[in-house]
Amino acid sequence: MEDVLIVGAGPVGLMLACELSLAGARPIVLEKRAEASALPKANGLGGQIVDVLDHRGLLDRFSAGSPFSGRAPGFPFGAVPLRFDGIDDVPLRLLLIQQPRLERLLAERARELGVEIRRGSEVRDLAQDEEGVTLDTGDGPIRARYVVGCDGARSVVRERAGIAFPGTTEAEGLLFGHFKADIKVFESLEGEGLEPGWNRRPNGRVLLTSLQDGVLIAGVRAPGAFTEEEVSLADFRAAVRDVLGVDVPLGEPIWMSSTVAQGRLAERYRAGRVFLAGDAAHLFPAGGSALNVGMTDAVNLGWKLAAVLRGRVRETLLDTYEPERRAIGERTLLHSRAQSAIDRAEGEDGEALRELLGEVFAFAEPARHLAILLHDSGIQYGSNGEAVVGRFVPDLVLEGGGRVAELMRAARPVLLDLGGGAGSAALLGDDWIDVVRARCDDPPADTLLIRPDGYVAWAGADGIEEAARDWFGLATAR
Repeated sequence: MEDVLIVGAGPVGLMLACELSLAGARPIVLEKRAEASALPKANGLGGQIVDVLDHRGLLDRFSAGSPFSGRAPGFPFGAVPLRFDGIDDVPLRLLLIQQPRLERLLAERARELGVEIRRGSEVRDLAQDEEGVTLDTGDGPIRARYVVGCDGARSVVRERAGIAFPGTTEAEGLLFGHFKADIKVFESLEGEGLEPGWNRRPNGRVLLTSLQDGVLIAGVRAPGAFTEEEVSLADFRAAVRDVLGVDVPLGEPIWMSSTVAQGRLAERYRAGRVFLAGDAAHLFPAGGSALNVGMTDAVNLGWKLAAVLRGRVRETLLDTYEPERRAIGERTLLHSRAQSAIDRAEGEDGEALRELLGEVFAFAEPARHLAILLHDSGIQYGSNGEAVVGRFVPDLVLEGGGRVAELMRAARPVLLDLGGGAGSAALLGDDWIDVVRARCDDPPADTLLIRPDGYVAWAGADGIEEAARDWFGLATAR
């Protein structure tokens, strides 16, 4: 019997495979596509996942050649721009990387860690019992102790596990594509009152922008827009003309797609030995948060599954996945629905709403609050009274120039003694928890117990051994 079967070799499934393998489990990734997709469905990562890549020592590798990687200077919230100039503690980080390259790098990393990726393997059915889960892939059954559905909005795993996917579907359609074009196209359209970004008209919006030389990114949002899966260049041009009243020289298409935005949240993230992550668990109608939330779902689940599979902790640890990550999904769905509503509002009422929100968002506190929402949703997993507990660990600069992120490369728990000392002696005999003694300016607590996913499980000396037993199955207590 296999350890874990991951259904879906997109960014979420591949990230989960890497995390499981780092933590000592043996995952297999099943992907129905024979070849990796070349469609740049996403153009970058924004939020906590960028910090996680830093924790795993992958950020330099993934950002090589990127047009931007670092703290966000600003970000759109719906159709209202946020500006973070002069706000020192904005957490939101961005990494511009197109999805095909992101998937390729994640697949390379997974193979380096010994992960098997089986392409052309389509899951048709699922059955589970007390010991494991059996998948029918068409090539015969395959069985594992756990299955994770990372197979997107139309998840077969979710459907076969009997998990409902309630939510809403928007009336507007979205056409989106990349085109080979001279970026001077913007100059030729100046007389039409068009500019880079979203151009709003009474019957819809058209996006015209570029992230690399020679490639025009175009999008059309409009009620009743063409929403078939197959999109022709003539359809795209007609949709642009219907909104703008003029033809835009789009150029030769590189790829085009059509979709309808949805806001959905799985009724459960777990059914027995079956788990959901990414778009299989949640769909957000706006805001660009899907990859951030989906990939951090994977990071939350990976170490927990591996710890149970290796017998380090009781299976009850897996009960923490759904409440932690579903709270993130709920909060992200809330702010992404708000963004969609801000964007959809039309006429003088819509213009008034966006203008007033633009004035409010220009103040530091609203901008900071929204940046936190976009970065990690602002949810705290739980606390013992210390503000840092249940939060992603701050990247403290330690004496000697090291950083906390560098302690997290191996995806193991870390006890960081910043001056307290108490309790750490009992953890020295554990073969899983790394005990590090260091100093830094203004430590958030004398002692931090950090989970492999980067969240602080406990802070302070009192109760730290009990917390280590609860989260990591401290060897001296087993």
